[in-house]
Amino acid sequence: MTAATVSAPAAPATPARRLGPTAGLRHTGTLAWRSLVQIKHNPMELLDLSIQPVMFVLLFTYVFGGAISGSPGEYLTFALPGIIVQNAFFATMTTGFGLNQDLTKGVFDRLRSLPVARWSPLAGRIVADTVKQAWSLTLLLGVGMILGFRLGNGVFGLLGAFALLLVFSLAAAWMSVLVGVLVSEPDKVQIFGFTVIFPLSFTSNAFVPTETMPSWLQHWVEVNPVTILANALRGLLVGGPVAAPVLQSLLWAAAIAAVFAPLAVRGLRRRV
Repeated sequence: MTAATVSAPAAPATPARRLGPTAGLRHTGTLAWRSLVQIKHNPMELLDLSIQPVMFVLLFTYVFGGAISGSPGEYLTFALPGIIVQNAFFATMTTGFGLNQDLTKGVFDRLRSLPVARWSPLAGRIVADTVKQAWSLTLLLGVGMILGFRLGNGVFGLLGAFALLLVFSLAAAWMSVLVGVLVSEPDKVQIFGFTVIFPLSFTSNAFVPTETMPSWLQHWVEVNPVTILANALRGLLVGGPVAAPVLQSLLWAAAIAAVFAPLAVRGLRRRV
């Protein structure tokens, strides 16, 4: 008679430990720092953040300034806020580009195997790109002031412009995130940026006054979010109407985030 071997029942699986908000914020900071440190290994990103914006300021000021405003100095006062807005929109594309790189290279898969808050990789990427936005804005204003741009509303106007631009950039970044999780290659994020942001910025009053355009185009220019944000920055940095364009910019930011943030999060969940 053979003795039956009775195996001990398997121990119940230990449920995964839930991470609190504090741990998630710590992970977000670590991953944001990782994204910022990567700049020194990617000279092209440094070019996009620093040299390209300065080139736009110099070229637009000294090539178009005399023809549009009569002098480079007067045109700089008008155009610098618009150049800042255009640069901010293009900078949001780096969020989707970097996110797509992390997805295609398996970085998200590796992070999922670690005790890291699920929302930290995306939040870290967005926080890092917000820091890059602040750097670009500081650089553009610094170069502009060297060329003759002067603040009309002092420190409070400057701080308001910083805050408004960063809030709008955070909202607009969700469009880039959605594209980044939908496309298969990082380069396709840049293609989206050129095919959408270029027409959006050049059919605004970022570079030329609205009244110089055809009447049928002026209707679109007046409701274009680039126009509204550029007007808000002009009011805060130089002078002029502030309350209406700032409120309209915040409404545009809220609308963009309300539409694209849920779609981007849903797309990211499906992909990872």
